[in-house]
Amino acid sequence: MSPNPPEGAGRRGLIALSWLWVGAPLAYGLYELVRKATQLFTG
Repeated sequence: MSPNPPEGAGRRGLIALSWLWVGAPLAYGLYELVRKATQLFTG
């Protein structure tokens, strides 16, 4: 028997961090896109 931690424990945090790393700039880019498109079409 080896004293290794469960495999899903560290991986779940890594997956969450990866989604945050990609999702935060993506959300900001979409926000800026909507904001500038609104300015473009409404004057």
